[in-house]
Amino acid sequence: MIRCPWCLGNPIYIKYHDEEWGVPVYDDGKIFEFLVLEGAQAGLSWLTVLKKRDNYRRLYEGFDAGRVAAFDQRKVETMLADAGIIRNRRKIESSINNARLFLKVQREFGTFSEYIWRFVSGKPRLNSWKEFRELPVKTNESVALSKDLIHRGFKFVGATIMYAHMQAAGMVNDHLVSCFRYRQLNTFFPQSIKQTD
Repeated sequence: MIRCPWCLGNPIYIKYHDEEWGVPVYDDGKIFEFLVLEGAQAGLSWLTVLKKRDNYRRLYEGFDAGRVAAFDQRKVETMLADAGIIRNRRKIESSINNARLFLKVQREFGTFSEYIWRFVSGKPRLNSWKEFRELPVKTNESVALSKDLIHRGFKFVGATIMYAHMQAAGMVNDHLVSCFRYRQLNTFFPQSIKQTD
């Protein structure tokens, strides 16, 4: 079974690649989870975050944006003392800030999903990369999304982080054409918009 090379060599990575990466996500709870985790990942490897994911779920109360938005300074100190997550004050405080803004976007658009999927016209983008080195680190869409989020006050949402989010949440299918998941996702979600090469 051929997989994208980035996931090889670690069972956690392989499971994530096989079951989650590139699958379109429309659930606000899952989208918020990815936003928190991708912000935590900034400057680190995604594998580091995946290994701590269960601890994040525990401390972030199931990634309930409403509950996270209510976290106070005492909660921040508790989180900073917990070795189960990445103990970076700026990242933790920004995730609370982002939770409050996440709720604001929900009120404006009905769901955060409705807001974020507008940046790809509501449909996953299907790329056709042959080699891993071809994958971009950001795109015009991720730049536009990043700028809009920053304008709204979100933190740790640069264009590269937001492209990683778009990949994780299936807004783009960046599996290599040789990967078994490329065809599966295209079959499951045939409404994908094929990108121009």
